[in-house]
Amino acid sequence: MQSHKTSVRLLYWLTLASGMLECLFFSGVVFGYASLVFVLKEDGYFSHLCFNGPDNNGTTVEDCSRQDEKFALVFTIASFLNNFMIVFCGFLFDRFGTMVTRLLAICLYTTGTLLVTFSNATLSMLLYPALPCIAVGGILLLMTNVQVGNLFAARRSTIITLYSGAFDSSSSVFLIIKVLHEQGISLRSSFLVLSLCSIMHVVRTFILMPRTRIPYPVPQCYTYGLKCGKSNSHNMEQRARDEARPVSTESSLPSFRSCVLSWFFMCHLLWLSIMQLRHYLFIGTLNPMLTRLAKNDANLVSRYTNAFAMTQLCGVLCAPWNGLILDRHKGKPLAPGETEQEADLRSSLPSLFLTALQCLLFSLCASIPCLPLQYFTFILQVINRSFIYGGNAAFINIVFPACHFGKLYGFVMSTSAVITLLQFPCFALVKGPLGGDPFYVDLVLTLITLAVFIHPLYVFIHCKKSAHLRRNRHSVTFDVKVPDESK
Repeated sequence: MQSHKTSVRLLYWLTLASGMLECLFFSGVVFGYASLVFVLKEDGYFSHLCFNGPDNNGTTVEDCSRQDEKFALVFTIASFLNNFMIVFCGFLFDRFGTMVTRLLAICLYTTGTLLVTFSNATLSMLLYPALPCIAVGGILLLMTNVQVGNLFAARRSTIITLYSGAFDSSSSVFLIIKVLHEQGISLRSSFLVLSLCSIMHVVRTFILMPRTRIPYPVPQCYTYGLKCGKSNSHNMEQRARDEARPVSTESSLPSFRSCVLSWFFMCHLLWLSIMQLRHYLFIGTLNPMLTRLAKNDANLVSRYTNAFAMTQLCGVLCAPWNGLILDRHKGKPLAPGETEQEADLRSSLPSLFLTALQCLLFSLCASIPCLPLQYFTFILQVINRSFIYGGNAAFINIVFPACHFGKLYGFVMSTSAVITLLQFPCFALVKGPLGGDPFYVDLVLTLITLAVFIHPLYVFIHCKKSAHLRRNRHSVTFDVKVPDESK
């Protein structure tokens, strides 16, 4: 029996470690797009859109604004579909489970990397389907890995935020590709290696992941994977779901519709959408912004692009801070009458407020046209982004039933994706009427960012009301019991 428990714990840790590597090197690579654009420009993608024209001083210079618009459009489509398609994948995950969802993710991811592998300057249009496939496949890999936190109940939020941080840090993969390209290794070779790595994803799907979902709380000696045997693994997972969610409580769970129409969900959607739009616009316009501030100095742009990509590596280090904030109450006694879910919600309040404050500071720094200041902007960006996505998954896990996680996670990401479509008209506005100066667009976005504080404010008011009701209930119970004791 002891040896069986040891093997189960080993299985859990192998799942955690392999999921960490998967998120760190594959899931969010598309957000290193600024590094990839530098390589694509060197390889001549969309270069036919550049032309020589006079600047304000009458000097003839190369105008590549239309090329920048194409690259911005590629990222806009990829970032939009990265979120929008998740709602359908969320329903797929809740209906068919982990294995089917992961196989779809691997197919999309491999298709995207192969399209980039066979693209060139003549076939630049292949970037339009390639980047969205990589983006959607990557976010699906993250979605299926979030449930691994259920295996470690005491640190569930920490693991969820750790995986989200690894998702952020994976954007540095395109920096590695950029550095290798500068050393003579072609873009085609790098993406061919990424395509071959899909074999590892398939192996992990069958050996270290469940067929359906990991329940919460996890039953004793819960196991999964091929090592259990096909039928035994299926029965173990079925029994785990039955133990974790009794039939008697099924009807008491809120419906998916009521979850979506709740104020918690509405405020959370506003919180995520505004911050995500700010980050996506920053990433999508980073290359032309650096080019403008560096006065077309390619070496200086390369140095700042490398600095930005290097800071993305720190996402995996920053994200657990948010998890520690969310899990800080674990193991401590609950207040009288307080449920574990209420305690989890109360602990999410500092996380939501701190994330909103970080975004405001990041937006302010990004709005100031000072090149050296962008180093600090990069640091704020990676810290805030790691807090956003880790906090997003953790909050949904805390507030809403586990049976709706895939659908709600997908719905909030998809709905927020519609808002992020505003990044392309913002980019067109900067390139057109504003003459390349994004100051006024940044200023408006910074003012809009103030609205993200509505979410933590609502949670604060809700927690205050709940605490007041508990005190009143406790007081009434005490008053009723006193006469009985006196008798």
